[in-house]
Amino acid sequence: MLYWAAIFLIIALIAALFGFGGIASASAGIAQILFVVFLVLFVATLIMRAVRS
Repeated sequence: MLYWAAIFLIIALIAALFGFGGIASASAGIAQILFVVFLVLFVATLIMRAVRS
């Protein structure tokens, strides 16, 4: 999931460089959502491992 967040971030940066504001905004939003989902799943996994150990 972190990989896809990085891909959308790169797309947003390239789109912003060429002046496509709408595409850049949408790609940055998707990247932000994917990164937050990644963080939530990562923290949940750390908690589950701590509980099991």
